[in-house]
Amino acid sequence: MENNKIIGILGGGQLGRMLIQQGMNYGLITYVLDKDPNASCKHICNKFVVGDLLDFETVYQFGKMVDKLTIEIEHVNVDALLKLKSEGLQIIPDPEALKIIQDKGLQKAFYKENQIPTADFILLNNKSDLEKNSAFLPAFQKMRKLGYDGKGVTRIENLDNLTQAFDCESILEKYFDFEKEISVIVVSDGKGNLACYDPVELVFDPKYNLVDYLVSPANIKPSIENEAIAIAKKVVEKLNSPGIFAVELFLGKNNELLVNETAPRAHNSGHQTIEGNYSSQYDQQIRLLLGLPIGSVQAHSHSLMMNLIGEPKYSGKAKYEGIETVMATEGIYVHLYGKLETRPGRKMGHITIIGDDTENMIEQSKKIKQILKIKA
Repeated sequence: MENNKIIGILGGGQLGRMLIQQGMNYGLITYVLDKDPNASCKHICNKFVVGDLLDFETVYQFGKMVDKLTIEIEHVNVDALLKLKSEGLQIIPDPEALKIIQDKGLQKAFYKENQIPTADFILLNNKSDLEKNSAFLPAFQKMRKLGYDGKGVTRIENLDNLTQAFDCESILEKYFDFEKEISVIVVSDGKGNLACYDPVELVFDPKYNLVDYLVSPANIKPSIENEAIAIAKKVVEKLNSPGIFAVELFLGKNNELLVNETAPRAHNSGHQTIEGNYSSQYDQQIRLLLGLPIGSVQAHSHSLMMNLIGEPKYSGKAKYEGIETVMATEGIYVHLYGKLETRPGRKMGHITIIGDDTENMIEQSKKIKQILKIKA
């Protein structure tokens, strides 16, 4: 292993920050590209470049500066990555897989072509196409590109809701009455070896449409767990790329499983692996970049991860109230993302709770939410 290689990361948010923190254990040199001059990674990477991730020349020139390249966000210029790959640069995940995943229309078509269970959908060019498909409602409209953390998704009950519809290329996805949403993180070395973390159960904040908390392992039957892992593995096998992939699935009321979407990177649903598993999702990503064996995905305890988000009505320089009280409790680990500015619903950090009683951890998370407030 050579630890003097320069690892380039496209995106400077909290996922990149946690990746760099893990990379420090291996003595890696890290370069980061992000359009935000105050991105979370800025002060902990070896070189920080301000630039547009969607601009061909910016991404291409950044890639020429590094020995290996990875991502912490999928909204990047894939054409630049394809050119860099053709010139011999190792990129994880493969640009071909990234091209499918970053476009929800291509992603849904990929599921259909490979007999991967997913909700019925229609491709739309604009809002007018939505009106023509009113018989498909109620449904979720999702922008094909640039959506994240619940943004770019809206529920359309009927034609009276058209004012909130997107007037762009999108998909219309049939509403599915599910009981739970679960996620499986899959590690692929690109050589046929796959490893899956235990499925986790996601509970969403209805106001901001992002994860409120998750529990690991998910409270599901062993048969459902096995099926979820098998589906997640099939998704990644068909993508045929090394990398870390988060496969999100809906569990229906009749125990049917449908793939919601896939992320080609470390994911919010894998943060708890830092404290809860022998090898975290970030350790796995570093291992892949260095050509090291896949680490153990085994959990050594139950865990709960809760997102810390900005309080409603507060925007400005972040202040953390009650953090001392929370950190005085055993089994609680606080991760702050280094974001200077807070705003309502913005992810500012997360907390992992380790234990052996899931219900007790859920009660702890409720108490933490009452104590720890992020204001300005």
